[in-house]
Amino acid sequence: MGFSAQFRRELRVMARTSADAVNPLVFLFLGLTLFALGAGTDPATLGAFAPGIIWVLVLLATMLSLESMFRRDFDDGTLEQLLLLAQPGFVAVLAKIAAQWCFSGLAMTVLVPLAGLILYLPASAIPIMMLTLLVGSPALSLLGAVGAALTVGLKRGGVLLGLLVLPLYVPILIFGVGAVSEYMAGVDVAAQIYWLLAITMLAFTVSPFAVLAALKISVEE
Repeated sequence: MGFSAQFRRELRVMARTSADAVNPLVFLFLGLTLFALGAGTDPATLGAFAPGIIWVLVLLATMLSLESMFRRDFDDGTLEQLLLLAQPGFVAVLAKIAAQWCFSGLAMTVLVPLAGLILYLPASAIPIMMLTLLVGSPALSLLGAVGAALTVGLKRGGVLLGLLVLPLYVPILIFGVGAVSEYMAGVDVAAQIYWLLAITMLAFTVSPFAVLAALKISVEE
C-alpha cells in the first residue's frame, strides 16, 4: 500500500472515530478558556503570555492524540499485517503520522486566529504564530510517534509516553515561543524559524525509521 492510499485510509478512520479528531481541539479550547478566565481582565498581561500558552496547549493536545495513533491497529492485529505487507514500511508509518498531524497540529494552526482572539494576542503577531506552528508542529507529531510506537504494547503507556517525548519537545517549544515573543518585541525572528524548520526536517528524516523499528519491537514482544 502506497503513501497516498494509506494516508486516505488513516484520514477515513480518524474521521469515523470522532473522539480522536475532536479531543485535541476540545482540550485546546478548554485550556484557552481556563487561562483567559484565570488571568482576569488585563488584556496586556494575557497577550504577553499568549505565545507560550498557545504553544504549551498545542504541545499537550498533540500528546493527547499520540497514544491512540497505533493503539487501534495494534489491538485488532492490523498493525502487524501492515508491518509485514507494507513495502517499504516507513512509507506507511509516515502516512499514519501525516494523518495524525492533519487532525492535530494542522487543525490547531488553522484555529490560531480564534485562539489569539481569546488570549488578546496582537493581530500583527497572529501570522507569525501560525507560521511557527506550521513549521514546528510536524516535529511534535514525528518525534511523538517514536514514543507512541515504543509504548503501544503497554496497557498504561500514557505516563511513560509523556516522559519519553517531553524532553524532545523542549527545543521546539523554546524556538516556537521565542520567535513569536521576539516578533512582538520588534526583533527579527528568521533564526528561530530556521531552527524550527531544521528540527522538523531532522525529525522527518529520522523518525519514520525509528518508529518502524520501535513498532517491530512492540509487535514481537
